[in-house]
Formats: sequence, structure tokens, C-alpha cells
Amino acid sequence: MTLQNRVTPFGVIIATVSRGAFMGNRGIIHNADTRTLHPTRRWTLKAWLICVCSFKGRRRTVMGERSYTELFFLDEATALAAGHRPCFECRRADAEAFRAAFADGTGLVAPKAPEMDNILHAERLEGRAKRLHTLPAAPERLPDGTMLAHGADALLAMDGRPWRWSPGGYRRIDRWPDGLAMLTPPSTVAALSAGYRPHVDASARA
Repeated sequence: MTLQNRVTPFGVIIATVSRGAFMGNRGIIHNADTRTLHPTRRWTLKAWLICVCSFKGRRRTVMGERSYTELFFLDEATALAAGHRPCFECRRADAEAFRAAFADGTGLVAPKAPEMDNILHAERLEGRAKRLHTLPAAPERLPDGTMLAHGADALLAMDGRPWRWSPGGYRRIDRWPDGLAMLTPPSTVAALSAGYRPHVDASARA
């Protein structure tokens, strides 16, 4: 059974056989008896996390327990685009690095996790839909790891070049198209500009 628990850069949760490099959650949004998502609920908490897939030997039945719903991402760039941030428990060093870059990029002084979550929550959603943002610069000048929308496609910025996202990895395209919008929340892009370096799937460098 292929579970519906893989997140796209648009924040949509799909079913795919492709595995992810990171796990995360948005609270409890599944039925543990059927291991299916709630018909409409896609979050219950503002803390949308990016976690490692293995931590201190903990073992779980994915979507089979009555606690948080395990979600998976191709890489950290995908999770950041969807509006998630690093977890302070299982990714403490990365979370602190993200917080420092978030502060530098936004001008906030030592923001706490709930403060970042409130900002990200306002930036990632427009009603129930993914909020799209105006590009702050030409796409080739955006920091590595930024994700842009071109219609239904998600494009990764890496070394100034565009890479088309898919559940299984990235594929290089010739040039940046017109009519782009930004998927990654502006405050996260500011953190990327300030030096945070997200994990990006190796296919984007092939």
C-alpha cells in the first residue's frame, strides 16, 4: 500500500513510491485505523517541522499511530518551499543555524520557534491554498535552495540555474521561463540569502 504522505514544494501531500530523505509533520492529520489522510485537514499545528528519518533508534508504524502524521520530502529544499522549518529536537544544530540566518535575514532579534512559526504560517498559506510570492530578484540571483512555481511545475534555483522538481529528483532545464512566482516563503528565502544551506538532492548536481 502506497501511503499518501509525500509533500511537494506546493505543500500538497501525494502518494508516490519514491522515498524521501527527510521526514516531518504538521500535527495529526490521518486516521490510524485506515492509514489514510483526513479528507480535508492538512495541518493542526503552526509548527511544520523537518526531521531526520532516524533518531535515537526510535521506531514507528508510519501513519499507524495516534500521534503526529509522518510526512516525507525529497530533500530539505522541498520541505522549506512547502513552508516547513528544521526541528529543534532531532536537528538541533541545523535548527539553530536556520534560526540565526532567519534572524539575520529578517532583522529579528533571537526569534523563538513560535515566532518563526507564526511568520511562516502567514507566508505559506492563502486560505487553504499555497501562497505564492513575488520574486525579490531575478531568478538567477536567488539563493540556492529557493523554489519557484511555473504553472504546475516547481523549479529549484541552484547555482543560478533552473531544475525541474519531481518526486524522484530534479532535471535540468535550459533556461528560466517567464511568469514565475516564488514558492519558498520570503522569510525562508531571507534565511537562505543570509547563509543557511539546505540539503538538496544530488540529482540537482548531476
